[in-house]
Amino acid sequence: MSRRPLGPTDLKRLHRQWRHRTEGRVALLLDGVMTPFNVGSIIRLAAAYGVSTIWMAGATASASHPGARKTALGTDRFVDIVEAMTAGAAAEAARAEGYQLVGVELAEGAEPLFATPLGADVCLAVGHEDHGLSPACLAACDAVAYLPLMGKVGSLNVATAAGIALYEVRRRQWTTREGPP
Repeated sequence: MSRRPLGPTDLKRLHRQWRHRTEGRVALLLDGVMTPFNVGSIIRLAAAYGVSTIWMAGATASASHPGARKTALGTDRFVDIVEAMTAGAAAEAARAEGYQLVGVELAEGAEPLFATPLGADVCLAVGHEDHGLSPACLAACDAVAYLPLMGKVGSLNVATAAGIALYEVRRRQWTTREGPP
């Protein structure tokens, strides 16, 4: 069988089918993500996975930083970004919007993300690469989950972890529906 890359019209059709298959809402809380390139990568991932809101808390680099803008490639226009909040205020804002707050963190009591019970609307909290989520953010989480790793490296880049976590949340939403996209 011969295969060819999808053209622009076919890509739009494919993405539209997945959008129609997606029912729950997803948001992000960035807690102390200081590297602008990571912030930009996360914004681009958020736009790709239909994230509605990103709350930027603590010492998180601004979405308007040149490094973040370069990496996001203009995708910030597809996501509502709320900056300059404390982690506690961001957690409260997520809850007020009806989100279950799930910290993605290697912490005591955390369970694998694939096994974590998730509601229809989930806000994933990711933190600083070295220090993780702040104590205030961690305490505010409804659940704490981690991404199981089996290699010789014990942690991931925060943007990579956010991408895997976003995919897992969406995958679970997609697999609850029957039939092809």
